[in-house]
Amino acid sequence: MKLLRKLLFPFSIIYAAITALRNRLYDLGWLKSHSYNLPIICVGNLSTGGTGKSPMVEFLVNTLKQKHKVAVLSRGYKRKTIGFRKVLVTSTVSEVGDEPLQFKKKFPEVDVAVCEVRSNGIDKLKTNADLIILDDAFQHRRVTPSLSILLTSYGDLYVDDYVLPTGNLREPRSGANRAEVLVVTKCPETLSISEMNKIERKLKPKKHQQVYFSKIVYSKEIKGKSKTESLNFLQNIKFTLVTGIANPNPLISFLENHNLNFSHKSFPDHHDFSSTEIDNLDQEGVILTTEKDYMRLQPYIKKAELYYLPITISFLNDATESFIKRIEN
Repeated sequence: MKLLRKLLFPFSIIYAAITALRNRLYDLGWLKSHSYNLPIICVGNLSTGGTGKSPMVEFLVNTLKQKHKVAVLSRGYKRKTIGFRKVLVTSTVSEVGDEPLQFKKKFPEVDVAVCEVRSNGIDKLKTNADLIILDDAFQHRRVTPSLSILLTSYGDLYVDDYVLPTGNLREPRSGANRAEVLVVTKCPETLSISEMNKIERKLKPKKHQQVYFSKIVYSKEIKGKSKTESLNFLQNIKFTLVTGIANPNPLISFLENHNLNFSHKSFPDHHDFSSTEIDNLDQEGVILTTEKDYMRLQPYIKKAELYYLPITISFLNDATESFIKRIEN
């Protein structure tokens, strides 16, 4: 696969040139971008996935809903519907996508919607919101956000990557210049100040950019449809870990560090589970999965005990207050 990607490098040059030209046309105003009177916060990345956008969106919602009427707008990746659609707690993954449904179930009081044309979605949401968070919209240049938060994973920095198809970047690295805030996600808890400084120098932030470092915080409880158990519930049993995410390695490491006994069934990101796969999984005794995959599996798993492990994010170097203040400003 690595050899194939290297052979495709000429196509990466073409793809990079096309996306760079598109960005330049937006920068010059030749392609129109919509601005709005209310704050629009964009959360996104340069890579094709796995940087922790959903936990960041949830962190922002949980923080900002105290003072603002917040709404969340997503494309609704892999949904079977088109156009604008409000997400209800009773919606299905096929109608709205897994992550928007996850947001709505976690924050039922917040308006969540999906729309592939973000400007149309904003126009419909702004009548009942004074702040809108755009999930995974960094490349959606038709909207000019008030603030852009760009995420990059600690183990896979965008400055070390290449444009598709040789690498995993959706656009050239220079696209990062549009962001006001850079967040290095999924950092080890023991990350030193000197290493943070080294990474920041590598990212070469512009004068208008601030760099933050965050880590994943795993819950001490696992949640199912009708009950919640302590993580210790998994200590004396063998269970099956099911993941359909871009990078399950941090979760695997967390479970291994707790000396838990499990087998792992890995699927592609946003995987549509087939009826055969569902039937096979339903024969397992206990299944642990991610919250996103739980949205896909829960309606169909009838026999097995299905749980998910909630996660949140936390900022290193006591930077949470600084980050929140930057967002509010």
